[in-house]
Amino acid sequence: MTSVRNALTGTLWPLPTIVILLAVGLAVLLPHVDEALQRGGRESLALVFGGGPGAARTVLSAIATSLISVTTLLFSLTIVTLQLASSQYSPRLLQTFVRDRVVQVCLGELLATFVYALIVLRTVRSADESGAGAFVPRLSVSVAFVLALGGVAALVTFLSHQTRQLRVETMMRDVHKEAGAALGRLDERSEDGLPERRLPAVPPYARPVCFRKGGFLVDVREQRLLETLADAGAVLRLDRRHGDPVVAGTPVGWAWTDDAARDLPVDDLEDALASALVVHYERADTAGPSNGLRKLVDIAVRSLSPGINDPTTAVHALSHISALVGEAATRDVEHRLRCDEDGTQRLAVPAWDFPALLDLAVTQIRHYGHAESAAVARLFALLAEVGWRCRTSDQRRAVRHQRDLMVAQWLDDPPPGRTSEDVRRWNAAVDDALVGRWASVND
Repeated sequence: MTSVRNALTGTLWPLPTIVILLAVGLAVLLPHVDEALQRGGRESLALVFGGGPGAARTVLSAIATSLISVTTLLFSLTIVTLQLASSQYSPRLLQTFVRDRVVQVCLGELLATFVYALIVLRTVRSADESGAGAFVPRLSVSVAFVLALGGVAALVTFLSHQTRQLRVETMMRDVHKEAGAALGRLDERSEDGLPERRLPAVPPYARPVCFRKGGFLVDVREQRLLETLADAGAVLRLDRRHGDPVVAGTPVGWAWTDDAARDLPVDDLEDALASALVVHYERADTAGPSNGLRKLVDIAVRSLSPGINDPTTAVHALSHISALVGEAATRDVEHRLRCDEDGTQRLAVPAWDFPALLDLAVTQIRHYGHAESAAVARLFALLAEVGWRCRTSDQRRAVRHQRDLMVAQWLDDPPPGRTSEDVRRWNAAVDDALVGRWASVND
């Protein structure tokens, strides 16, 4: 189901295709309704369009011609938007644009109107073209009018929407929303598993288990894998998190039996892994916040590059990153251990825990923004804000580790316009936040 959901929500074509198919069905059905109304002498019920066959052809042809031109324009604008987002902010933002429902609905409405007008056009008959006499599907042409007006509304909506989407603030808001929704799904998944902060230790007799396909890990069908492990009396600890790359033919985890003397059915486990691990050619936002966090980090890093030089956008991205990592600190984003029916732990699935998310959020920006004073100050503020929301000693230890790396980088070589005293003040503000005292980095 996960792979099907990703295919339907992560591409541009499914919703427009559904709308076009509905238009085809409507275009085939309504002319028959028109014929039934005319044979029953109730043609007046459909007399919204009152022209003859020539007028009907002209109207339907004009609608089809104009709609396909507008659709071409919209596709061109969409490509331009994707190109700008990819080159200036992050190529991973294309994933967010493609699943935009407004774009899909607008394109679907315009294409559906074009297809509808073409199909209805073929049913119009003049008196000299058929022995059955003239036929004008008045109700169908009237519906084409309505759909054409909907196309105008779709065009205006699309243009208004795209002007908002081109703003980097809107892009970051959408990415933040996606990552927040992924965090919420982790809470739902924790109801059928046991979250743990520690993965089981790998015994010396454990054997690596390989995967036969390559890609990015999207999902783990845990129940299938659990049944195979229970039958084999084995334990499996995966070492790939959701979103991590998987290389075909290389190990993705360690497996061992309850009894060291018992043979481990490696081939059976690899067969089970082939159907239990869902991999895709790109990362998905469905399993955790790491992919959304990567997109925000990409935006910040691109903004700090000499070619773009937009530190304000980088600071704004760091605010979103701070909110996401802070939210992760208040949730049980932990490893999952699954047990069989007897209560024996059989499967360990690693997660993007708080230290990993914090490292992902800070490291690249710290490297590429080392000479931008606004970004450096915002990084220290991020650690203070996240530290304030930390709940466990492990989380606070991770914040202190990142803080120490930043102090070591900038204490003796502060960014332009700042001094070592500024770095010490920022350091103290992070320390205060970790113990429940708030001192703004900007003070």
